[in-house]
Amino acid sequence: MIQPGQTIPDATVSQLTKDGLVNHKANELFANKKVVLFAVPGAFTPTCSEAHLPGYVVLADKIKAKGVDLIACVSVNDAFVMNAWGKAQNASEIMMLGDGDASFAKALGLEMDTEGFGGIRSQRYAMIIDNGVVKELNVEAPSKFEVSNAETILESL
Repeated sequence: MIQPGQTIPDATVSQLTKDGLVNHKANELFANKKVVLFAVPGAFTPTCSEAHLPGYVVLADKIKAKGVDLIACVSVNDAFVMNAWGKAQNASEIMMLGDGDASFAKALGLEMDTEGFGGIRSQRYAMIIDNGVVKELNVEAPSKFEVSNAETILESL
């Protein structure tokens, strides 16, 4: 599992923009920026839709006021699903990133097998990244939502 002090790996995440599908190398996307990145097990799932993403939507301005250049949400879903979920959640201030094949989650060592639920997914976590280097990593225990929420990250900034 990636640790604070380590660099974000060279793995691809995707984003649906008004100009179409864009594939980003995560290490390049997060370079030269202060980033809050949070991951959810699945778009449109209960905790993710009722608490995790909405918390970041509500606190986006306060998080950015702490010098954060980019707030991004990633999930093992495709960019089309992530875009639709972002629109449904009014997440215009959040970059919605797809990790369709879980390659980013695997590169971080933060994948999990949910078996009957959906197969390989990302663990729920939040991290603060500064110029491509992980400064803080908060990984949730299974079935918990206590350390990756927007309020906790805001306090850490």
